[in-house]
Amino acid sequence: MFVLGVDTATPDAVVGVSADGEPIREAQVPPAADGRPNHARVLLPEIDRSVQAAGGWERVDRIAIGIGPGSFTGLRIGISTARALAQARSLPIAPVGSLAALARGISRAGEREGRLALPVTDARRGKAFAALFDADGGAIWEPFVAPPAELADRLRELDQPCLAAGDGALRFAAELEAAGATVAPSEDPVHHLAARDVCAAGEAASEAPPDQIRPLYLRPPDAKRWIERDRSGPAG
Repeated sequence: MFVLGVDTATPDAVVGVSADGEPIREAQVPPAADGRPNHARVLLPEIDRSVQAAGGWERVDRIAIGIGPGSFTGLRIGISTARALAQARSLPIAPVGSLAALARGISRAGEREGRLALPVTDARRGKAFAALFDADGGAIWEPFVAPPAELADRLRELDQPCLAAGDGALRFAAELEAAGATVAPSEDPVHHLAARDVCAAGEAASEAPPDQIRPLYLRPPDAKRWIERDRSGPAG
């Protein structure tokens, strides 16, 4: 099976294609120099390059799309693009949890066997998106959003060692390590979501109609918070 994988939940634009679980091409485009993600600018060109590496659209059997949790803008860009391509090409599409895909990377290396995988991404505003998976990819904690102190409290209740990775794991490394987690070294590529893991998760996932692919936000967007704040403010 040829799977095109796309994920825009993190600051990186992640695109790649695999054949029967083996990566053919992977791209991981970091944010611009000013820190702004490049999703809107690079997504379609990287998809085109990946499809050509696979031998053209006629070779693609499925699209795997990361649904988050993550950036509101990034998720909208990625999901709308993948849905449009699936509809235009009459291709099956499968939603992939972005934290579950990141956990595959954490668990992939042999020296990490026996540890639970703790993917943690930066949710901004002093919070983290996190989940916990066993060595077989089974979810122990479903994705949630929490401040680092709450995440640390949950970690202290575990009776197994875990390895944390992701930009949130780096940001809150002190809190996670104090609670007993091991945070991968900052230079380890495991902190970045890999296209091969999006493709692998997508190959195993159930397909869904394009119009039923929904982002996993876990919290209201800033615009909604601002509206509610303004409504609750003093009149006049």
